Amino acid sequence: MATVVRENIALLNDKIIIKVGKEDYLPSFEKKLKEYSKTVNIPGFRKGMVPAGMIKKMYGPSIYTDEILKTVEKQLYNYLETEKPDIFAQPLALDADIRKLDVNNPADYEFGFEIGLKPAFEIAPLVNANATLHIVTATEEMVQQEVDRMMIKGGKMTEPETVESEEAVLNILFSEVDKDGNTIEGGIEKENSVIVKYFTADVQKQFMGKKKEESVVLQLSAAFEKDKLEAFVQDLGIDKEDAEAANKYFKLAIVKIGLVEKRELNEEFFNEVFPGAAVATEEEFRKKLKEEIEQYWNGQSSNQLHDQLYHYLLEETKIEFPDQFLKRWLQVGGEERKTPEQAEAEFPGFSNQLKWTLISDKIVKENKLEVSAEELKESMRAEVMRYFGGMSMSGDTSWLDSYVDRMLKDEKQVDASYRRLITDKLFNWAQQQVTPVEKQVTGEELTAMQHNHQH
Repeated sequence: MATVVRENIALLNDKIIIKVGKEDYLPSFEKKLKEYSKTVNIPGFRKGMVPAGMIKKMYGPSIYTDEILKTVEKQLYNYLETEKPDIFAQPLALDADIRKLDVNNPADYEFGFEIGLKPAFEIAPLVNANATLHIVTATEEMVQQEVDRMMIKGGKMTEPETVESEEAVLNILFSEVDKDGNTIEGGIEKENSVIVKYFTADVQKQFMGKKKEESVVLQLSAAFEKDKLEAFVQDLGIDKEDAEAANKYFKLAIVKIGLVEKRELNEEFFNEVFPGAAVATEEEFRKKLKEEIEQYWNGQSSNQLHDQLYHYLLEETKIEFPDQFLKRWLQVGGEERKTPEQAEAEFPGFSNQLKWTLISDKIVKENKLEVSAEELKESMRAEVMRYFGGMSMSGDTSWLDSYVDRMLKDEKQVDASYRRLITDKLFNWAQQQVTPVEKQVTGEELTAMQHNHQH
């Protein structure tokens, strides 16, 4: 009769030994042989009339091995189902030479498996987190910038005869020349679009009053400030590592002049930007824009606070792992095998991800955080509406319900929506556990924090 023995071999790392006797696997082996003899097709023999000895010789070794391994696997998973050890991933089979399984000499066999156990741990108390809520106040300057952006976005492109504004968009033919303006044979020649204000102040003056087909000869280093120079160098097909790129001279010939005629600030425009909001005056329009800007930055502030809480929980919660087991699992547990060096290199990121999974699962379970079917459906409805530009839904919306119903049948979409919602609930819960210090910052400062501190 099969037996299962479990022994500890390292921290949170156990070995399970499955011992199977002949009586455990021989009955199923013999039954499988009989089934083969009834169904196999061998030239020269009628179906079902192949001698048992031939069947055993031809198929016996593979069937014998399969039935032993099936028996071992069944014993292993019966044990795991009964004892319910809290393990990572799947058990890893220890090395076993199945070539020693001899169909002509049935015997008792022993197979070993390694399991990694999940650790017990306590989550770091969030009350001790030194968190800061970075607040961005929506200024009149921000509102004005957004007004200007929308007026341009909703405006109409015109083609003036001359360059009169720093907002003019120029289609320019860049032709490589020497410092005297003579064309270099085989040099670079490429057309590109440039907004006049992207040039340096001196070059902007040179373009003012120019018409189509007129040109300016200049050195790239004089044309663009350092923060824009690299991008233009690459646009021209020059290697950004080329130390001499900035010293090259080009003739910039105007191919086309474009200028956006800004939209008027009137009720028609206000209703296009905020449909259904009954915005009638410029004052109401600016107030509505300010609310949206504040809503955006409040969301960004909240995200940055959540990032702080994530790192606090990850860094301050102490969890031990069965490192060697997990590194071995990284090597052999995936679809593609990895070398020990690859597993070692991937382990820090993998263990951090694993640690966060344990922490987040514990928070969700202990605080009974849940996502209802209705919340999932409403989230998907909102996602569809965002996809269609946040348009106001009126009249027959049966098509929307049908669309959402199809989304709910897609396991990947449901899983992605669930993870997003449960993560939001987790961080909203975490935020309620702390009393962050408020600090005024600019939008640029908050954006820099997010770019430099991601997880």
